[in-house]
Amino acid sequence: MPVLILGLVLFLGVHSLRVFADGWRKRQIARLGLMPWKGLYSLVAIAGFVLICWGFALARQHPVLLYTPPLWLVRLNTLFTLVAFVLFVAARVPRNGIKARVHHPQVLAVKTWAFGHLLAAGMLHDVVLFGAFLLWAVVLFAASRRRDRREGTVYPPGTAKGTIIAIVAGVVAWAVFAFWLHTLLIGVKPVM
Repeated sequence: MPVLILGLVLFLGVHSLRVFADGWRKRQIARLGLMPWKGLYSLVAIAGFVLICWGFALARQHPVLLYTPPLWLVRLNTLFTLVAFVLFVAARVPRNGIKARVHHPQVLAVKTWAFGHLLAAGMLHDVVLFGAFLLWAVVLFAASRRRDRREGTVYPPGTAKGTIIAIVAGVVAWAVFAFWLHTLLIGVKPVM
């Protein structure tokens, strides 16, 4: 569990700098330059991600059961994950109605994914991983919306074409992951 926690601290910590240490972040960018800062940021994020994956795999070898979710919650997670994939893709498709409406679909995708997985998995390592991501996403989403209001950020209106592309691409990406990649990468078959 310590490796998982260290990975979460590194990964979520570096992704929280704009929320909790934006002044320091801006000073470092000014001191180092944008590209060196992005490189350093990326190295810390990648190291954190690798530690999360490794730590989660290690923690799964010594499972501690906290609760046993009912089967219907496990199946409901499939819907949460589908929504999360659509939101994740919507963050990347220009001029879609989802991004125009929620403004930060990627963070909302993480919230949805983490919440669904907390409902569906009751091991300690699951609660640590998904609980940390859920807490981080809740804080980041609120901070991002406050920053948008403070700075007067205006998001372009969505188009039907952009929205349809985001939804279709999200569903296709979800299907590939749910029916093939999740079992291959995680070792758990999510769709029964």
